[in-house]
Amino acid sequence: MQDRLEPLVVSWGWESETPGHSQFIDYHEWQGTRDLAAFLAAPAAIEFQHQHDWDTVRHHSRALASETRRRLNALTGLDPICPDSPEWFTQMVTVRLPQTDLDGLKSRLYQEYRIEAPLFKWNDQHFLRLSFQGYNSHADADTLVQSLTNLLREAQPAAPYGQT
Repeated sequence: MQDRLEPLVVSWGWESETPGHSQFIDYHEWQGTRDLAAFLAAPAAIEFQHQHDWDTVRHHSRALASETRRRLNALTGLDPICPDSPEWFTQMVTVRLPQTDLDGLKSRLYQEYRIEAPLFKWNDQHFLRLSFQGYNSHADADTLVQSLTNLLREAQPAAPYGQT
């Protein structure tokens, strides 16, 4: 089947002036646009994590994700999509949002608070995905919760006259 497979990225071996013994290898062996930096940097990244007790950093990031999720669920009154357990999430978590203008909310989060976060609709429900890393702090989470408190409060329609 090799003669029927073409590379997704045409690179060095494509119609080579000095073809090797296999056109398949010529076409697929070397992707000139492949950045090898990540492969070369992996040992230094592993050493960095070792030197900086990254297990503790991951634990703190997971705790911050869990705490922020609880705060946002309390803010919206919406149920979590999964149990609060490391088997279900670690440093990245998705929370439900009330029905709102997601594009407008995303834009205002960035323009007014400099918060970049994925907001999306799935199965007629609105969601926010949070991801916490070693560089995130409780102040970052506080800013997110406060900004959503402000923006979601503004987005909720006022109760009809005589109702609260």
